[in-house]
Amino acid sequence: MTLSELISRCDVVSVKGDTSIPVSFATNDSRRVRPGSLFVAVSGCGNDAKAYIPKAIEAGACAILCEGDAQCPEGVTLVSVKDSRKAAAMVADSYYGHPSGKLELVGITGTNGKTTTVTLLYNLFRDLGYRCGLLSTIANFVEDERKETANTTSDPFTINSLLAEMVGKGCRYCFMEVSSIGVEQQRVAGLDFKVGIFSNLTHDHLDYHGSFAEYLRCKKLFFDTLGSGAVAISNYDDRNGEVMLQNTAARKVYYSCRGAADHCARIIEESFDGMLLSIDGCQVWTRLIGRHNAYNILAIYSTAVELGADKEAALVAISKLVSAPGRLETLRGPRKLNVVIDYAHTPDALENVLKTLREVAPDNELICLFGCGGDRDRTKRPEMAAISEKLADRIIITSDNSRTEKTEDIIEEIKTGLSPKARMQAICISDRREAIRTAILTAKEGATILLAGKGHETYQIIGHTKNHFDEREIVIEAFKAIE
Repeated sequence: MTLSELISRCDVVSVKGDTSIPVSFATNDSRRVRPGSLFVAVSGCGNDAKAYIPKAIEAGACAILCEGDAQCPEGVTLVSVKDSRKAAAMVADSYYGHPSGKLELVGITGTNGKTTTVTLLYNLFRDLGYRCGLLSTIANFVEDERKETANTTSDPFTINSLLAEMVGKGCRYCFMEVSSIGVEQQRVAGLDFKVGIFSNLTHDHLDYHGSFAEYLRCKKLFFDTLGSGAVAISNYDDRNGEVMLQNTAARKVYYSCRGAADHCARIIEESFDGMLLSIDGCQVWTRLIGRHNAYNILAIYSTAVELGADKEAALVAISKLVSAPGRLETLRGPRKLNVVIDYAHTPDALENVLKTLREVAPDNELICLFGCGGDRDRTKRPEMAAISEKLADRIIITSDNSRTEKTEDIIEEIKTGLSPKARMQAICISDRREAIRTAILTAKEGATILLAGKGHETYQIIGHTKNHFDEREIVIEAFKAIE
């Protein structure tokens, strides 16, 4: 492939050198550059990407793409573009042969439910007999081969390389989480989505976006860029459900658990073992619990039907599904304790989970253990405290991923959302391991203990250090102490 072909869809400002040269590889990672590579120096990602240009040239790069000017020796072509982030996405898409156009690519965006929904879709369509790929917060999968992931939405070169691998393995579908940050940073630019799904919108990532309006705009931008041949599926019960699809060219489909829509569901009964749903007039038992999971299941059912799946086959597949790791994951222990591990790290997610656990076991003691991430949106800290006070019987405030903030400072900020009485009664333990042990050792018989915030994560970040931290191991160890 020539350099000219690779940059044909980029907004080029100027070129210094020959664009007819062949390019053997394209990357935005200077460590991966080899002779004959195009190195894309992406601006605005924390580091000054231009600082890596000399290293890329030394490794054999034949061309450099960046914003503005850069020093390149003779024989190395310099391509200056208006937006290096978008250009990186377009180059990646071209280099890997536009793999998204050879798949049925389904993307979901929203504050909560993205991981659960894409994971359930991946498992549902595999149960229906299709080869599938998955791009999620927990892990990426090419068919059944697991590949670790670092971000909810990876960089464009990683995304397109994985999509190309899926095409090579004969996958027909790929189900992908699309974050607001990924949209804003142009990581999904150039991808050919066949379906876009909106779950819900509540406060999150305001540390990055600055305002809720900007957060909404980035989510909506995903639907604004869908093509006329795509389908946009939205939660009609969310106040922003219709707003998301205002300017989309895609065919609009709505789902609802409250009233009339293209696809509807309601909960008939539920327990810790699952819930019975009525979906478009048909009853189905699912092993998932909670109203928020009723929405997730309705979203995947709507997607399956809109992609042409047989309705009855889809419902049968839904009845076999289990939740994604760290999403209402329940460990049952001595003294009839139920310890629930969930990724809930936003006010809305925490409220949904606590309401679910209260509905499933209304007469049991409900303990809420949570913390808040450091160097992240601080506005949600007191909100999560207030929700815990309203819905839980006991509150234990502890650490999450404190990063460079002091855990004690985060805890104090969380406590500002509690009433004076609740502030006196709340237990504050900085060490999350000890906090979990305390919750289990002091719980009443039959209690429900929610460990919120970590979910699927098997690590804890304190300072700049990533330490092994698996809540399942800690819970099992604590169970042994009370047997």
